[in-house]
Amino acid sequence: MHGGIDGFDMPAVDDVRRAADALRMLADPTRLNILWALMQGETSVACLADLASTSPTAVSQHLSKLRLAGLVTNRREGNFIYYALADHHIGELVRQALSHADHRVGRTAPSDSGDSAHSTAPANAANQS
Repeated sequence: MHGGIDGFDMPAVDDVRRAADALRMLADPTRLNILWALMQGETSVACLADLASTSPTAVSQHLSKLRLAGLVTNRREGNFIYYALADHHIGELVRQALSHADHRVGRTAPSDSGDSAHSTAPANAANQS
């Protein structure tokens, strides 16, 4: 059906599955906070717990899932374990997700301001075309 479209192809099934798995890991506010903090650089569970406003136990559980999913790495230094993003792509996913959320909030803000004419204008304009 789409064979006649130059350059049309679908991603490999395994790539789609891995992407879906990664996105599922991002679908948690605490994990997003942890990953955002790790975008600033390598750090410990205690520091991440403070930054994410949660307990070290909760952070450890989330980090374990993130590590198994291949989104973070760790290294031991003496008695401490330090965590980091597995690669820059993870940070980009987090940045894009939060940018999208901010954009979506920005789009709905006019209705919160009481300016209903402004908030309905794009819908009316779309209906007229």
